[in-house]
Parts: sequence; C-alpha cells; structure tokens
Amino acid sequence: MLPPPGTPGTDLPVRTALPALTDALAAAGSAVLVAPPGTGKTTLVPLALAGTVPGRVLVAEPRRVAARAAARRMAGLLGEAVGSRVGYSVRGESRRSAATRVEVVTTGLLVRRLQADPELPGVDAVLLDECHERHLDTDLALAFGLDVRGALRPDLRLLAMSATAQADRLAALLGNGAPAPVVRAPGALHDVDVVWAPPPTAVDPPHGLRVDPRLLAHVAATVRRALAERDGDVLVFLPGAGEIGTVTGQLGGIDADVLPLHGRLPAAAQDAALRPGPRRRVVLATALAESSLTVPGVRVVVDAGLSRAPRADLSRGLGSLVTVRASRASVTQRAGRAGREAPGAVYRCWTAAEQDRLPAHEEPEVATADLTAFALELACWGAPGGHGLGLPDAPPAAALLVADQTLRALGAVDGDGRATSRGRALTAVGVHPRLARALLDGAPLVGSRRAAEVVALLSADVASRGDDLTATWRHLRSGADRGASARWREEVARLERATGDAAPPGLPDDTAAGLVVGLAHPERLARRRPGTSGTYLMAAGTGAELAPGTALTGAPWLAVAVADRSPGRRDARVRSAVAIDEATALEAGGALHEERDEVAWRDGDVRSSHVERLGAIVLAERPSGEPDPAAVASAVAEGLRREGLGLLRWTPAARRLRERLAAARSGLGAPWPAVDDDALLTAIDVSGARSRADLARVDVVAALRGLVPWQVSGELDAVVPDSVTVPTGSRIRIDYTDPDVPTLSVRVQEVFGWSHAPRVAGRPLRLQLLSPAQRPVATTADLAGFWTTGYPAVRSELRGRYPRHPWPEDPATAVATKRATSRARSRD
Repeated sequence: MLPPPGTPGTDLPVRTALPALTDALAAAGSAVLVAPPGTGKTTLVPLALAGTVPGRVLVAEPRRVAARAAARRMAGLLGEAVGSRVGYSVRGESRRSAATRVEVVTTGLLVRRLQADPELPGVDAVLLDECHERHLDTDLALAFGLDVRGALRPDLRLLAMSATAQADRLAALLGNGAPAPVVRAPGALHDVDVVWAPPPTAVDPPHGLRVDPRLLAHVAATVRRALAERDGDVLVFLPGAGEIGTVTGQLGGIDADVLPLHGRLPAAAQDAALRPGPRRRVVLATALAESSLTVPGVRVVVDAGLSRAPRADLSRGLGSLVTVRASRASVTQRAGRAGREAPGAVYRCWTAAEQDRLPAHEEPEVATADLTAFALELACWGAPGGHGLGLPDAPPAAALLVADQTLRALGAVDGDGRATSRGRALTAVGVHPRLARALLDGAPLVGSRRAAEVVALLSADVASRGDDLTATWRHLRSGADRGASARWREEVARLERATGDAAPPGLPDDTAAGLVVGLAHPERLARRRPGTSGTYLMAAGTGAELAPGTALTGAPWLAVAVADRSPGRRDARVRSAVAIDEATALEAGGALHEERDEVAWRDGDVRSSHVERLGAIVLAERPSGEPDPAAVASAVAEGLRREGLGLLRWTPAARRLRERLAAARSGLGAPWPAVDDDALLTAIDVSGARSRADLARVDVVAALRGLVPWQVSGELDAVVPDSVTVPTGSRIRIDYTDPDVPTLSVRVQEVFGWSHAPRVAGRPLRLQLLSPAQRPVATTADLAGFWTTGYPAVRSELRGRYPRHPWPEDPATAVATKRATSRARSRD
C-alpha cells in the first residue's frame, strides 16, 4: 500500500528503515521502532506493513485528534477519502468500511476491543504509537497485546513505536526469551536553532493548576518577537486550555491567524489547526502536539516549558491535574516540530542552566494517577493487579490497594479481586468505573437521558462555567457554545445507548445532577460546617471549601464532582459541585448511611453515644446506654495514642524511674525494657481506665516496674542506681536525663582516691568535675586517663584561685575531702 518513492509527502527519513523493519517483524513477530518526531513513522510505517500482511493493520494513538489526523494523512497519501483503505475509530465516531486495511484507533478503544475479543479476528498487525508517553491505556494495550501473542495469536505482529531512545526496556518486554529487534530511523533532516528566551523578571513556579500570569504575558511577547524575527507558522506549547485562552487574548492585533489546539475543542476546530491556512498562523497547543501530530507550515516553536500531569491524593480520595516542568525528552520533541519541513527555531522561555535541571523524562501515569479504571481492566482481563502480564512498570502497591477497595465498594470485583458481571458491565461503558456506576444506577432514578448528560459532563473535557456544575449543564443544553455542545451531545448519545430506556422522573435539575454526582462520588457528599457559609466536611472525612463569591455559597449540602488539595493545605478546594439537600445526599450515599452505637475518644475523653452517620458526617447523636467494656478500652487506648503519655500522671518518681530504665536499655539492651513513647503506648496497661480521669490515676511507677522482666528486676538498683557514694561518703544523685550518657556532677576534691569511675548501665559513669565554686572544669568517663593528662592543667589553673583547697600531685592516691583548710593553715 505504500506509495512509490517520489510520491509527494512520502520521502521522509523513516522510509530508509522500512525494509529492516518489515524483515524484523516477519522474522521475530515483534519489534521496536525508534524514530524521532517528524520522520514519518505514524503514516508511512502502517502503509508499509499493510502491504506485507493479508489482514488489517491497527494503529493505536494515545489521543483522538492524533488518530483522526493520522488517518487523514495516510488516506491523502493514497489519494483517497478517509474510510476507504484507511479509516479510523475513536470514541463516539468511526469512519471505516469493508475495504479498510489500516484502521487508526485510540489506545483506549484498542483496550476495549481486546477485552471484547482478545483474538482480534481479521487483524494481523498492531502498531502502538508513542509508547514513550506511558499513558495507562498504552501500558494496558501493550501488556494485553503481548499476552495475546503468547497465548492465542503467535502470528499477530506487534510493533511498539517511540520517539525517544528508551528502547531497551520495550525490546525486553516484547521479546520471547531474547529482546525483540530494535530498528532505528534517522532523525529529521533540518536543523533547529535554540533561542533562550527567559522572562525578564522572576516568575513564580507553577503551583497546582496555577501558572504565573507574568509567564503567560512573556510567552505572548515571545510569540510577537518570533513573528518579527522568523518566517513560517508558529507553534506555541502551553500546559492547558485555560492558558491557551489567556495567551490568545494577549495576541490581539497580530498579523496572523491565532488557532487553539487542545482536547476540549470539537473535532472540526482541532482539524482546522492541522490544515495550512491562507495566511500565517499561530497555533497554541497543549502537549498533544508534541509527537504524534504534524502541524504543517511550522518553522518556529515557542515553548513555555510546562505540562499537566495527573496526581492522585490516595489518603483523601482526591485526584487532579497539576502543572509541572516539562522533561528534557518532552522539550526536545517539541523543538523538533520546528524542523519537520525546513530549518527552524525554538524559543525556550527559560535559561540554558534551567534546561540542565529539567527531569530527563516524564513519570509514567501508572506511578501518579488514580488506578481504579486500570485495576478493573486488569481484573476483567483475568490478571488482578497485573500478575503475569508484561507491564512496563509494576503498579504502586498503595494505589492498587485503594483502587481495589473502590472496586469492591462498587461490586466490580469479588473477594479474590476478579471481575464480577457488574464489573464487566461497568468497564464496557467506556468511562471511569465510578462514572459508569453513576450512569447505570442513576438512569432509573433520573432518567436515561439526564443520567447520560451529567455523566458526559463529568467524563468529557468540557470547560466549566465556574464551580456550579448545574449551570454548566444548562449552558451546554442551551447550545450557546456550539462546539462544546456538539461534542458533549455525541458523548451523551453514546452513553444513553448503554443505559437502556429509563423513564425520566420529574426531578429538578439540581436534584438529578446531585444524585448522579453523588452516585459517582459518595465519599464527596459534603455538609456545611456549622457557623460557616463556604466550608464543608465531606463524607470521606476531608474538609472542603468553596471559592469566594461562588453561587454555591451557603448551600447546606453539596455533591462534589471535582475537588483538589494544594500542597500544604488542610482542606480541598471545590472545583465543581451541585447544591443538594439532605434527602438527596442520603439517597445518593446510601451505602455510607448507618446508625450504630459508638464509643470513641472525642473532645479529650471517652464518649459513648448512638450516632447516625453519612460516612464521617454526623447527622444525629444521642447518649447511649452502658457501653461495651472492650470498646471503652479501645477508645482509651486510642486517646492515649492520639494525645500522648501526658494523659498519665508523671510524678517525679515516675519520671526518674523512666530515665533510669531508659539508661539500662541504652547500655545493656534486652531484656531491659524499651521506655520510649512508642514502646510505652503499647506496653503500659491501661485496660482498667474508662475515662481521662482514670488515666490520670494510673500508678505509673508500678506500671514501669511491671515492665521489667523478673530475671533482672532485682538488679535495678545495682545496674542503674539512683545515686553513688563518692570517696568522701557523700551520696550524689546521678543525672539520667541523657540515657546514653548517665552523668555524675561532683567536685574534683570529692573523688580524690578513685582510680576509676564506677560502672552504671554497663559502662563507666561520666563525671562532670566541678571546681570548689561548683563550676564545671572537666568532663570524663576515663578518670584514670584524666588524672594523668587532664588534671595537671586543671591543678595549674585552679590552685592559685582556690588556695584553701587541696590540689595534690597524685589525686588517685590522695584523701578525698569536701572541706577547705582554715585560713591559718593555708597561710602556714
């Protein structure tokens, strides 16, 4: 199918690698192709392979816009319309026919097809494009494809294509015992000049979704500079649709057409950005234009150096996109778009020094994203947790655990983690399992159409109108934004087909939307905190707050669709929600609604009550009868863990004993007991306490002595004595404040006659030696060594200052004293 050499648009660098690639696939069945952006791998390789196999070639792209663009490009090279020998299928749209030999699909759609029929009848080759981007669907498609080749279809040819040089791991995965062959295509033919164009003044680093407006203004200024200094169209990389809108507004009056390119746009607008225009163009794009898309006419790239990446807050059940610095691999790909058709230039809005500090590669999504849908796909494949599959990276255990808990709550997996019939029904919907649950369970409550409309709003990348989800829903239904409405309605129609025909009850829009959102995220049902107008407690136990001035202010309850928490903040910020009432919250969150007797440590003491809850939200509470003693003991132990050992009455004797035991443990180890906070919280018996007051009555001295094993209990005073008798007969208390170094503070004259310090806790006692005025003059645990090397200097310095006190030359044999001589004798 590959057009002959010389056909316009086909003489691209990858063409020279095609013979080696087809030979490698024919011999090994799998291979890795490394080809930089702009070399033609996405369009020429599928056409070449289609000429070597009798069946269809499936090409998987990570994004819908790339799938459509690749199909159009290949069809154009053949001089045909899309849908003939080259077609495409994306979610909600398909253009293919019986004549189609090359079909471009999204990786998500490929996963759906593999789940429906792993043998992929009629398909002889699968090409996974842009494997380096490491999206979850790409990892799944690769792992499932390898499994199919190994167990069902050894004849299926599998090719992983990447724009970066990280090929060894892919080759090891694809190989059968030995690594799969790696074929490398030469890079683009044209040079790209690098222009370092940092902002003139310092800008704030990205934080959450926020990008410093000063950086966006600088990007716009850099675009104007590039238009003045260079020829050709300009491709601008920005992190998201919001930033694209901001910069678009700042480019008013330039002599060029300004075109956005991002995932929220309808297909027609995306396609328009990929066609040459009648005059010069500035295309403002997100990362989707990095590698698998060719924007014709581009000679200049302006790069803000930022990307959006998913982050999951596992402890709070929140997930969001955050703005991060792009990696070196990513910005290299972006720069390459300027050299696709001719020599070009890239204006980087940072310094060469900052370039060196960029991460080498992006983190794979599996390391940072919510894995609920990923885990359900694995379960439906028959490989819970990915066991036995060739995944590029093992999923993080904590994220998999949270995903499994969510799936169990949805009834999607059984006790062994295997998919149930409900789980298969949820994954067949083609949206996140939570949204699929909301669609299937919400349709009988609000009607199929309205359930599909709300779920389409939650699943589609549609620009919201503030945080009031119902307002955004009504705006889309009005059709005022034709592009967004058209794309949303396509998704609504697809989802509605999955629900059957449920009659619409006569519910208000807010109630209907709240039910659907609450079914999707029952843990985010939230009640306003007393005495506030904009702060809430969600059923999961996380606080949430509304933005100032929102129309949702004062709502008693919210069904929160989107919330995220910035680093360092305690509460989450509500991004999208529906105002609801308590009855709606209870209906949507029925599984979290319960009444029970609770004994817990609250407000500084044990509280026993009968509580009605919606998750962490207390709906009603009244005193209960006689509580279960075991529950009381558990609450007391929890209070002690939460508030610490200060709840006990630490008398001076108790503190002293704890210090002595700590020194014994430090010097001799077991069986002397550990008495640090963690150890005591576990070891001290407070089972008889039923309240805070009871804890204050615990005999801590007896409790500590009870921790000492009987084998050594009689040795306590010998091993760690409370005090020591020095040569003068004085008994001086040992300081155990530092358990590693018990210390005795004593005047030098009182230890004359000691050749060695006594041993305490298995080691020589450290002596803090004092002058007659009780001031430290030396500290030693080696008294014999001090008498020889340290004492002479002390004697020389102090005997003139304290002439009435003895300063013998040989203190180890001198008589100790605690008195000074009389003045008369000192004169004699």
